[in-house]
Amino acid sequence: MHTVSLGKSGPMVSAIGLGCMGMSGMYGPSDCAESIATIHAALDAGVTLLDTGDFYGMGHNEMLIGEALKGRNRDQVQVSVKFGALRDAAGAWIGYDARPKAVRNFLSYTLQRLGVDYIDIYRPARLDPDVPIEDTIGAIADMVKAGYVRHIGLSEVGPDTIRRAATVHAIVDLQIEYSLISRGIEKEILPTCRELGIGVTAYSVLSRGLISGHWRKDAAKSGDYRAVSPRFQEGNVDRNLALVEALRRVADAKGVTVAQIAIAWVVAQGADIVPLVGARSRDRLAEALGSQAVRLEAHDLAAIERAVPRDAAAGARYPEAHLMHLDSERHG
Repeated sequence: MHTVSLGKSGPMVSAIGLGCMGMSGMYGPSDCAESIATIHAALDAGVTLLDTGDFYGMGHNEMLIGEALKGRNRDQVQVSVKFGALRDAAGAWIGYDARPKAVRNFLSYTLQRLGVDYIDIYRPARLDPDVPIEDTIGAIADMVKAGYVRHIGLSEVGPDTIRRAATVHAIVDLQIEYSLISRGIEKEILPTCRELGIGVTAYSVLSRGLISGHWRKDAAKSGDYRAVSPRFQEGNVDRNLALVEALRRVADAKGVTVAQIAIAWVVAQGADIVPLVGARSRDRLAEALGSQAVRLEAHDLAAIERAVPRDAAAGARYPEAHLMHLDSERHG
């Protein structure tokens, strides 16, 4: 496993990270034993970056990772945690809270659930419209000084917020959606990060499985977020799956899978971009990590671009109600 620096001021991390959200029910039922086995397989393969959120499964995901990390060398793993999203007992999203006292509260529960003494990268999940980003980052900076946090990151924010945050404390990375069919960051957000020496951890690099080469229209399960995702809806999904089939022809010609060529494309966009793969099983993890062996030449990239042109996807990446909360969409 190759390693890269997460931004100019961040830690050395594996060139591919493991996004653990799907292990806590966002895409239908999950198997805890297989999830832990998958985390162990990732760590054994050299993956060092594990990404979670304290609201994934209302703490379930952190406890799952905590269980998986027992007996492991803590200094060889970087745990990235998002906080601030609020959920009710039914699992509904009810807003964000990034006040300084909320930062301290969320962090204390995260440390307990993970069973660790510090968090490697801590970040607000979204911009709280009622709290200046300077206040939130300042509160995390206090936790850095206290030794509870090593580095500060951001998530789904636009250029102005990135710049304001960076005046308070060094920001190591921005976590944001980026894939062949979600390329909005290329206009302003990615150039801003590069200007400031901030890395990118790219989530949903397979667009929630849509461009994995495995997803089928009859694959939806109870409790699966994709049931409300615009790109999976009638009127959009067939057009998007046609893009997948075009990409499959490129992948077949190169002797790799659709998922591998899609992940390799993200990697090829720059050494400052670390894809987070959301594998929930060991076989999907093995496939994703196989993308490291894929080398895309100029003619490969051109073929991929022809198969999946920029802005070719049908439907937004989130429902409209969710897009309203994304600073990255308002100011991207």
